[in-house]
Amino acid sequence: MKLEASPIQFGTDGWRGLLGVDVTIERLLLVALAATEEMVFRNKGDLSKKVIIGYDRRFLAPEFAEAIAASVRACKLEPLLADVPVTTPACSWAVVENNALGALIITASHNPPEWLGLKIKSPRGASVDQDFTRAVEKRILLKRRISPVVDQTQRFCCRKNHLIGLKRKFDIPALVKGIKKLGLQITVDAMHGSAAGCIQELLGSDSDGFLKEIHTTRDPLFGGNAPEPLEKNLSELILATRTAAKSGRPALGLAFDGDGDRIAVIDESGRFCSTQVLIPLFIEHLAKARNCPGCVIKTVSGSDCIIAIAERFNREVIECPVGFKYIAKEMLRKNVLIGGEESGGIGFGNHLPERDALYAALLLLEAIVQGMQSLGVRLNNLANYIGSSFYDRIDLLLADNKTRLRFEEFLRRDPPSIIGSKKVRQVILIDGCKLKFGERDWLMFRFSGTEPLLRIYCEAPTINDLQRTLGWAKELVLSI
Repeated sequence: MKLEASPIQFGTDGWRGLLGVDVTIERLLLVALAATEEMVFRNKGDLSKKVIIGYDRRFLAPEFAEAIAASVRACKLEPLLADVPVTTPACSWAVVENNALGALIITASHNPPEWLGLKIKSPRGASVDQDFTRAVEKRILLKRRISPVVDQTQRFCCRKNHLIGLKRKFDIPALVKGIKKLGLQITVDAMHGSAAGCIQELLGSDSDGFLKEIHTTRDPLFGGNAPEPLEKNLSELILATRTAAKSGRPALGLAFDGDGDRIAVIDESGRFCSTQVLIPLFIEHLAKARNCPGCVIKTVSGSDCIIAIAERFNREVIECPVGFKYIAKEMLRKNVLIGGEESGGIGFGNHLPERDALYAALLLLEAIVQGMQSLGVRLNNLANYIGSSFYDRIDLLLADNKTRLRFEEFLRRDPPSIIGSKKVRQVILIDGCKLKFGERDWLMFRFSGTEPLLRIYCEAPTINDLQRTLGWAKELVLSI
């Protein structure tokens, strides 16, 4: 087991590491102080002195959240601490609602149980950009210390306020009525995370006849898995959805990650539906049924099907690096319909410049109810409309940092020009190395910003083609 702490560096969204090794109370207080001082430095005087502090259900997260409140007070600011474990989007909502300087959230999101970390949100509720995190890293290197100010911390209803705000954005009674009319049976897997119970509260007591939730209790070990809504982690939800569908009524499974900003869905056949297939459906619903304006933002690792549906509705498509902070940056400066990433995070221009899995779930239910078709039928019809492809991602654990540097140098110096029988027609270096063979036919290598992993993404016209290309890619990595 790794026992030497890594340097404090921010990844795609926040600073994370092994609890007790990388993330200790001493290091966390340093990071919280540096982040708070940077918030103060960037304030143009039009914000309150409030800083939102939230935490998820991980081991020691509540205690660490209470501790960093003392660092916020040391900067002569007012910490507002969530009264219960909350989703990260709830903290983003609270920042906007309180005109706060920002938010500090104790969470490791979807990472394994032994991890903990800190996310920072801007005054707009978005993930802070790279310029901000680099400034925080520089402040940490100065090792400036201010004595924490220990006092009673004001607690507020962060979770409750977020749910009230979400209810205002949807016609909940009509939604519940439509679900009952369709006969839809819904199973929610909170993965022991902080989104537990939220869908039931949003839909109200009238949902008791069609809604059930699993994995709702707090378990810092998350049942032995990372609280990430991937197919391999959702076997119980898939089984429950298939079982529900055997009654002859349409069924749906909803899954949220540990801090409630990522979503995945199971359709009535038990098919795992990532955001790769959900985003085109959202685009169709928002552009056609809701007639919402705006462009589409996708990460470079996202499916080309997103481009296909966006073009059908004459929407500009902007491609950016992996990490929602890059999507949020575009959402802050442009009129955006939707911004999404393949890993489960989706943001909506008429909501927050941030991922919110609960908002996405309500919008999905609205699309299903208004279309009066089950999710599987809707997705199949959409595939017939824009065409389909096959997509997958595999993660390889690296032996050491030298392996990473060696492979990075190889891709930079001499990326492959032919893969099997396929000719590489375009090399895209927005983030990692993406090799395009044609439309909906590509391979991408990218190192994780938060874990020692090499992520290999692939989209292909057939399942056999997908498996062959991914197999070739794994062999390439092992040979370097």
